[in-house]
Amino acid sequence: MPGRRRPAIPSRGDDLLRERITQEAARIMAEEGVHDFAAAKRKAAVRLNQAENRHLPSNREIESALADYLRLFHARELPDTVRHLLEVALDAMRLLAPFEPRLTGPLLNGVATSYSEVPLQVFPDDPEQIALHLREYGIPFEQDTRRLRFGGDRQDTFPVFRFMAGDTTLEICVLPPSGLREAPLSPVDARPMKRAALKEVERLVQNTKTLLPGG
Repeated sequence: MPGRRRPAIPSRGDDLLRERITQEAARIMAEEGVHDFAAAKRKAAVRLNQAENRHLPSNREIESALADYLRLFHARELPDTVRHLLEVALDAMRLLAPFEPRLTGPLLNGVATSYSEVPLQVFPDDPEQIALHLREYGIPFEQDTRRLRFGGDRQDTFPVFRFMAGDTTLEICVLPPSGLREAPLSPVDARPMKRAALKEVERLVQNTKTLLPGG
């Protein structure tokens, strides 16, 4: 059609810049405690004097680069970090067992830093049950909300409870019981989130022990 512009074809320079932003965002997440992909991308772009959004990598690219970075620069402590966070998750899941807890996030793929939070999903009949349950055990918490996406471009906002276990933050996202049948979409690849029940997390803890000296 006359006047119609063809989409720009990325140049070699664009590809290199995208790769630099990817690597810097991964480093920021590993070393500076940034958990959010979008925040890490923006911070990396600013440091590289790049403000154009067209060069920003996908979340999946950054997660892959983060996994590579951790294996390269934190290989010695990575198994111990993963095991510790899985054990924190397991303790919390046992506490929340009446609400069918599920572990989500990169920890399930062995991707974790000392700054990582532990994300869980629970499925009570009423979100207030979680607040009452935590108060019953004397656990101080903060409340927030999180917006999640589902298939068919559906989105919804859910309550979130955050509390500390030692130096680790747990984020408990409260979904209705129907959420057990339909997982939200992952912010990494837009596919249904990988989720692990208590028994599977117990197996993961045992498996990580074999990676440690004396395991």
